[in-house]
Amino acid sequence: MNVSLVLIVVMAVLFACGVYAMLERSLTRVLIGFLLLGNATNLLLLIVMGQPGVAPFFGTAASPDEMSDPLPQALTLTAIVITFAVSAFLLALIYRSWQLGQADTVVDDEADRAVREGTADVDEAMDDETEIEDTDDDATTDFVGTDTAPIRIVGSRDFAGLRDDAPVDRAAPPRDRDGRDGGDGS
Repeated sequence: MNVSLVLIVVMAVLFACGVYAMLERSLTRVLIGFLLLGNATNLLLLIVMGQPGVAPFFGTAASPDEMSDPLPQALTLTAIVITFAVSAFLLALIYRSWQLGQADTVVDDEADRAVREGTADVDEAMDDETEIEDTDDDATTDFVGTDTAPIRIVGSRDFAGLRDDAPVDRAAPPRDRDGRDGGDGS
């Protein structure tokens, strides 16, 4: 396998720059680092593929050694799709962060600082959270009653012009041999 040293060096530089950019506080730099990691992964799969050969479905190769390996090609396509999907998610995250705070940097809060300094008692914090969850489950939901729920169920009794002919999952009343409803004496 004759692989160009230039491809290996470029791949290593892309991996290093991508990891360095992902360690920053700015979400835009995290996105750029992730894109660099995705491109480095594609280069890695290109290097692993080996020498180009005949496509396996043509059938013109005299031996299997002359065919190219389709697995790295499939993995490259998968890596491209995954990189695109995560990049779209990160772009949405960056946009929402910019809408809320006019900045795309992640800021430490008090709990983060306490964990970094080693002064936080993690077990006690976890116990506090479970106590809050156990005390009142209704208080932690967004919509407590049907009056505050964003979706209102509308039926035929609410509007005179609404005909409610949707199928229901109720058992039909039993019928006698003549096709009339039975059981009520009519």
